[in-house]
Amino acid sequence: MDMQKSGYPYAQLAAAFVTAAIHEDAATRERADGRVRRWVQVLRAVASGAVRPGSRTPVAGLPAWVTPEVVRGGFATGTPAAAGPLRPHEIRPGIATDRAALFAYHLTEAGQAELGALLDSGGYRLELPEQAALLTVAWLLRTGDRAAALALVDEIGPYAGRLCFTPVPDPAGGHDPELVWRADAGQVSAALAGRRENPRVAAMREALTVWNPLADEFLTLWLDTRDAGGTVAAVFPPGWRDRARGLLGRYGQLAAAHTHCGKHRRPKENLAVLRAATEQAVADGELTPRALGLLRHVAGSMLARRGVPGSPEHAALRERQAREARVPAHHVLARVVVSRLAALDPGRGVPDVDALCVPVRGAEAETHAVAAGTPIPPSIRGVVRRARAGRIPELIEAGVVPSAEVLAQLVPQIAAETSAAAYRDPALRALMAATYRAFRNRRSLLLLNLESQVRLSELPWVAAVGPYREAGDDTRRDAHATLRRLGELAIDGFPGTLLPNPLIRELAALSREADAGLPWVEELAADIFMGTFSPKFLRAARLAGELLEGSLYARYYDIDYAAVAAPDADFERLCRSRTGAWRHTFTVAAGGMLIEQGQILTTHNLATLVRAGVAPAGDWATLARRAFEAGCRLTARLPGNPRPLPTIKDIAYAWRNVIFYLAVPGAAGPGPVLDDFEATLAAARPAVRDRLTPAVTGLRHIADGGRFAADGTTAAGGRRLEGWTTTRHWLQELQQPGRRLMR
Repeated sequence: MDMQKSGYPYAQLAAAFVTAAIHEDAATRERADGRVRRWVQVLRAVASGAVRPGSRTPVAGLPAWVTPEVVRGGFATGTPAAAGPLRPHEIRPGIATDRAALFAYHLTEAGQAELGALLDSGGYRLELPEQAALLTVAWLLRTGDRAAALALVDEIGPYAGRLCFTPVPDPAGGHDPELVWRADAGQVSAALAGRRENPRVAAMREALTVWNPLADEFLTLWLDTRDAGGTVAAVFPPGWRDRARGLLGRYGQLAAAHTHCGKHRRPKENLAVLRAATEQAVADGELTPRALGLLRHVAGSMLARRGVPGSPEHAALRERQAREARVPAHHVLARVVVSRLAALDPGRGVPDVDALCVPVRGAEAETHAVAAGTPIPPSIRGVVRRARAGRIPELIEAGVVPSAEVLAQLVPQIAAETSAAAYRDPALRALMAATYRAFRNRRSLLLLNLESQVRLSELPWVAAVGPYREAGDDTRRDAHATLRRLGELAIDGFPGTLLPNPLIRELAALSREADAGLPWVEELAADIFMGTFSPKFLRAARLAGELLEGSLYARYYDIDYAAVAAPDADFERLCRSRTGAWRHTFTVAAGGMLIEQGQILTTHNLATLVRAGVAPAGDWATLARRAFEAGCRLTARLPGNPRPLPTIKDIAYAWRNVIFYLAVPGAAGPGPVLDDFEATLAAARPAVRDRLTPAVTGLRHIADGGRFAADGTTAAGGRRLEGWTTTRHWLQELQQPGRRLMR
């Protein structure tokens, strides 16, 4: 990839630099500064040839199995993720503080005994797959496979001085594989501990507790200068100027100590007018006409609005404001929850998050200077909920897993156990399950020319124990059952969403474990698409044709599945024949259209899921209704949206799922479902009704046996809904005028 032609890294660097320079939050600036350093590292590494973007071995001199540090967009920085200085758990008394010496120590009798104890107890965790390497050596040696152990040491030895090959000790290493969590207690604790007081809230609190009472004091000072008619600054009683000097001195001290609220410095604000008049009266002995007029206006306004300071109505107002100011700031209450989390295992989820969010208790009130009984606010409870440990259906129902992308993050925790089930030795099985989970944490690389991401089996320590893997009928059945279960969780939980790539990779891995021979296809990125598809896309399209030939789905998208099944079928040519956008020049939109046709032909894994035995918990019609509801919610986001095209793409995904669910063999006829769609749109907001009615009308026309015209329309106003186009999309036709539409 030509970095000079790709503006992405430079744009990311610029955005990070701006945030690091001007963001008001110090922690945010610090994180952005880290991104700046990493992007500079990427650009320097590419310029020097140390990094090759688009390759599965992007870092020169490092094999594919080394986990690279990867930044957004799939760019490698050139630094291995397992590199860096020794961490506290790696240091051993009497051993030199470098990784090569530590590696050598773990090959001694003492080091092997230490690793063997970890294998037996399970008291470790792997943050990176490399940390399993020396544990694997230890297992091979004690099994008696000295040749395999030495071969593994020979392969990883050249990197012993750079990479961490030892695990992180963790006494609570094992857990119920059915329990998963989005974030562990330690991650949630760190997120809460890093909270700072909202500057606006701090300014409001300061205004209520410092500057409003001080303004009352200045007003009282000037009310003492009224004459019998109530005119301010008419008479100055004895000692008034001494009182004024004292109040001005206290203002200076408060202004130096309280810097959140700057309102008191604005010349037209009440306190600023009162203070300026006081300073002038003390210095000059009298006020200028302008200052006198401002003073009397402000004093009259304050009295009319709030009453005389100390009066019942004024006192009630200030007491109410004081109560508001005494409400603990969220960052203080976050520290209360952090203290509760400290008693839990930081590397695990939390079975009972509600117990962490009870109101402040007596002892906590004293420690944190917070009133007992103060409730924990929703913003903090929401962060804590991410640590909830449970089974995936429970977490989806509770809203802890809000999207298919989050589901994909949790799936490896379950799939790891299935993948490792073929290892009969319990210690090796636990080690390989931990390796699987750590491997799935690898960030995907930007790849070109149809290169594939590194597979688990390519890790040298996984390959070394390959002979001890005994995949039989039971393990294949378990893998198939897990595959079906995860597929059903995905479509039941998020029926209107495209399966995300991380989830597809897990399903593909389980499919290999089950020896199912199913083709799984990833979503391709339009901005780096080279115009070609790997062979599995044609296999997936043929599988879809076996399921859907002649169906509502095939008729809606005008698919000739017989041509797909032909021995000489060329998938790229089939996709190009379905769009006139791809000619001799490349554009992102043209590439997106070609990718979308590939998704339509393959159903983007939906047909593969059905072939694997996946079925909804209810019926397909219910799934279609829920996918349509998702499309309606997305459509409601279009009005006024300055970047509508990503949302339109998601609407098209949901709509394609709707049609697939209605076309699955065995599904009920689409008539009643379409009636429901029309009733839903009749009651919807015009922004939704007017946009989706053509799509429903078009689907009704196809269901009744009709066909679209060549331009994807019907005489009755129906339209075929697809997501990508090189021209203005028809869903944008009701876009708010005057808004810039960005692709």
